[in-house]
Amino acid sequence: MSESTTFSPHLDIISNTMSNIPPFKTANEFSMHVEQLACEKKISCLDAVLLYCEKHYLEPSDVASKITKSLKSKLEKDFRDLNYLPKQPQLDV
Repeated sequence: MSESTTFSPHLDIISNTMSNIPPFKTANEFSMHVEQLACEKKISCLDAVLLYCEKHYLEPSDVASKITKSLKSKLEKDFRDLNYLPKQPQLDV
């Protein structure tokens, strides 16, 4: 059996999976999709981005360019809540 025949079922699976990825033309569309996913599943935005990446066989760095400032601030909050980033001092008002 040749090597190309051996790997073709795997390539078919990958190409079928890649064709199911919603094509986001703008960062706004992607960010809105992630926020909607977070609300529907009742998870954090960070988990929603990771879930999206896992579901579509992507690395988080592949979607980094599609993250808006609004989503970035929500992700930053999630990271602070998980103690991945230092807490910012808050003023008592």
